[in-house]
Amino acid sequence: MLDTGITDLKYCLYARKSSESDERQAMSIDSQLAEMRALAENDGLNVVCELQESYSAKDSGKRPVYNKMLKGLANDEYNAVLTWAPDRLSRNAGDLGAVVDLMDQGKLLHIRTYSQTFTNNPNEKFLLMILCSQAKLENDNKSINVKRGIKTKCEMGWRPGVAPLGYMNRAFGGVKDIIPDPDRAPIIAEMFSKAAHEGYSGRRLKAWLDEQGFTSRAGKPVSLSQILVILTTPFYYGKFQYPEAPDAPWYTGAHKPLISKELYDQVQLSRGVYKGVWGSKTFAFRGLLKCGRCGADITAQDKYKTLKSGEIKRFIYYNCTRRKDPNCPEKYINEPTLCEKLLEFIEANHGKMKFSDKLLAKAEKHYNITKTLFSHYKVEQDLDVPIIEYSRYVLMKGTESEQLFIARGIDTKLSLLNSNLAFI
Repeated sequence: MLDTGITDLKYCLYARKSSESDERQAMSIDSQLAEMRALAENDGLNVVCELQESYSAKDSGKRPVYNKMLKGLANDEYNAVLTWAPDRLSRNAGDLGAVVDLMDQGKLLHIRTYSQTFTNNPNEKFLLMILCSQAKLENDNKSINVKRGIKTKCEMGWRPGVAPLGYMNRAFGGVKDIIPDPDRAPIIAEMFSKAAHEGYSGRRLKAWLDEQGFTSRAGKPVSLSQILVILTTPFYYGKFQYPEAPDAPWYTGAHKPLISKELYDQVQLSRGVYKGVWGSKTFAFRGLLKCGRCGADITAQDKYKTLKSGEIKRFIYYNCTRRKDPNCPEKYINEPTLCEKLLEFIEANHGKMKFSDKLLAKAEKHYNITKTLFSHYKVEQDLDVPIIEYSRYVLMKGTESEQLFIARGIDTKLSLLNSNLAFI
């Protein structure tokens, strides 16, 4: 038996293997276990338990089995560790500190590796700290080199990772690049065109793609959420951001664009992306009204028109969903007209209507500010009740968010019949 100068040692055999690239050359867990079992038998070591896991040791406190081992040492379940090499225990300062602390407390009496031993002897403990710190240094340097390599690749125009749908990753002659997918690229380009020029919605695009037999790389039909992601991905016109974070730098891709920047912008504008996330457009008064003819909900939709000046203007219309009566004759009403009708209704019926406390408080605050402003400038002005004054301001010249706030604050059920409002 190995003479350690310490009696009654109880060993925990600990084996670890990470799947990360910096440890691909390390022995497998099975190999580590086989070697350390043979060592324990040859040296007569008393191994009372075996622990193994597949976790990286770069980050402190993230390994559940390792933490279990430390707890076992602290609880005197065993007082020694058998492992393949020091870097199996620690490749970061936090875990190394935990090991050294247990040695200082007399809880960890002996560490046995394939080629070395460590006790609480100052020189041996110092050597253990150097070896584990060296492993951390190697990790840090590899991380810096990997990041440098990724940045260089981005600056050359090559986006790291799997190419977006419509492109393919290719390795040719030792060079990796991204090329258009001959089967999917033309359909992706046509999809952008249909969204921009023909007003296709996300659901209509999905139906069209399904008709084309268009699938993901896994052979499955693309989902609506995937379609929305595609339509908001700048990579298709030649730009990409890496990593995908708000403050990350932008790069010009070396790949062949499938669409023009102008077509991409037109899709974003037509779908309201500049006002929010694609597919989540806001209609202030949707959900407020019921159809006075069939009782179905009143929904909304928008249309875009290019003016002679080149400006693209958005028009919003409200209409019956026709879910209860597909032939319901209730006509469309545009948003400015609806705002006028709603204001007229509030002016005539505010005493009978119910409003949320938040809306009433906001109306009162707006009323007091307006009253003070008129008084300061000595302007003769007769103010109506607060809710009417605030409604008059919001419905005639308020922002979209202010209109949404007032619509959500009306707790009275209303119907729309012949473009006029009524109580339900």
